[in-house]
Amino acid sequence: MIHIIRTRATGQQMEEMLETLGTYIKLAVDVQQGILAGGGVLHADCEAVLLEAGSQQQDVWGADWNPAAREVTFESLINIRPRQNNLSLEILDSAIRGRVTEIVQQWLRGDA
Repeated sequence: MIHIIRTRATGQQMEEMLETLGTYIKLAVDVQQGILAGGGVLHADCEAVLLEAGSQQQDVWGADWNPAAREVTFESLINIRPRQNNLSLEILDSAIRGRVTEIVQQWLRGDA
């Protein structure tokens, strides 16, 4: 199940997002709006949900959240963006990586 997360994720939302892959959650993060979508099989599934909700594609980046390790990783096919100077699966811009990390930890970290 894919959820759009705009505030701290509930325990139920975390469980539902983890149902797909078990140990980690695929995410699409809107660095402009400070929101994310998580829980799909593909980052592109999450990206599509954000785009349908009004996000702009250039603001949406793919990442993964491992709740046990409290770790964000930054590799996704949706991150390959020649027009935005990102020629890799990985988010290369440190400012974007920082913003993605900030949003993910804010909404998914779980220790209010």
